[in-house]
Amino acid sequence: MAAAQQLSNVYPLGAVLDGRGRLRLGGCDALELAAEFGTPAYVVSEDDLRARARAFKAAFAAHTDDFLVHFASKAFGCTAVARVMAEEGLGCDVASGGELTMALRAGFDPAHIELHGNAKTEDELRYAMDAGVGVIVVDNLHEVDALLRLLDEHGAVAPQRVQLRIAPGVSPDTHPSISTGGPNTKFGLNLQDAPRALEALQASADVEVEGLHFHIGSQILELGPFRDALERVTAALGTDFPVWNLGGGLGVTYGPEQAAPPSIEDYAAAKVAMVRELCGPGKRIVDEPGRALVANSTVTLYTVQSVKRNVQTWVGVDGGMSDNLRPMLYGAHYEVEVADRFGGDTPCIVTGKHCESGDVLIRDALLDDPRPGDVLVTPATGAYGFSMANTYNGQPRPPVVFVSNGDARLVVRRESYEDLFSRDV
Repeated sequence: MAAAQQLSNVYPLGAVLDGRGRLRLGGCDALELAAEFGTPAYVVSEDDLRARARAFKAAFAAHTDDFLVHFASKAFGCTAVARVMAEEGLGCDVASGGELTMALRAGFDPAHIELHGNAKTEDELRYAMDAGVGVIVVDNLHEVDALLRLLDEHGAVAPQRVQLRIAPGVSPDTHPSISTGGPNTKFGLNLQDAPRALEALQASADVEVEGLHFHIGSQILELGPFRDALERVTAALGTDFPVWNLGGGLGVTYGPEQAAPPSIEDYAAAKVAMVRELCGPGKRIVDEPGRALVANSTVTLYTVQSVKRNVQTWVGVDGGMSDNLRPMLYGAHYEVEVADRFGGDTPCIVTGKHCESGDVLIRDALLDDPRPGDVLVTPATGAYGFSMANTYNGQPRPPVVFVSNGDARLVVRRESYEDLFSRDV
């Protein structure tokens, strides 16, 4: 039997093609996983998750002793994934009451949780205070007023730590829908309004303004925009803050045609160096990797239901925009292969099962003679697949399966038809 073949870094660490040419993930046969757990299914390499969490911590630790790495929970809002991050010593960012609940259930120390959001409700702010959330990231002038009033009503013993989110006016080279720090964005305070918010917060005995926060976007493949943003923020607001939260945004590899993102090591080194140069020594750096922690840990398995050879070859699978909305929202590109016949040359359009012509997962696939019953694999689906999953057309959401050392375990069961109607009254 031929030796196992290592796969590219689009796939989870340790993913191989075995001697029969079948995909193995965490030591498990992909076709056997599809048979046991059904499709569509998110299959997550637990070892990959842990390795990336450790890599981020090690990369920052190589350059500074005062840093925090937080998991941006929106990227993969799954309790089991969050629990891995908590076990690896990361903090957690949440942007809603639901994400806060997940973080607490996953075992994060509330003191290591940050609450974000551009339109937090007063109920969410009260929930964060009651839970003892470490940091509330203040987004706008209206929230300043609401937070100060609620803190006065809450009567906390210690001041609430806050960071002020700034929109520095920098737009990195990424899709407009995931650019969050430009001159016209819904996130954060612009540099003109920020001083007024700072003055009001710093005047309150109920608040400790520990630092500034900015997040300029996601899937960023160059390091320059991070420095541009920090230069603008420090020029406008000074450097007299002990904590600098630089957001996240490091891109990941989705396919061989894409430019490679900076390494985790280069990313951390650049961020530490620019804070030291522009803000001075003795600053705490907070970073919030989202997709870079989880995207390549996961693949999605599908089963081919139909093949239509019209002007082009259309391959219909049993999932689609209900389990991976990113191609429809952002034109995101993914790789795809037949799980036991990699390397085909048949041009195909891989489409979902939903009642939308735009429900297309991959428009330029090359597959090995696809036919009904084949299992297809799409790598790099750990970021925003599960989090954005939906029930359009009454499609139950897929399960999440962890694999490691040849063992597979279900961490989120497949939604049932009964689940779809469990909220009916």
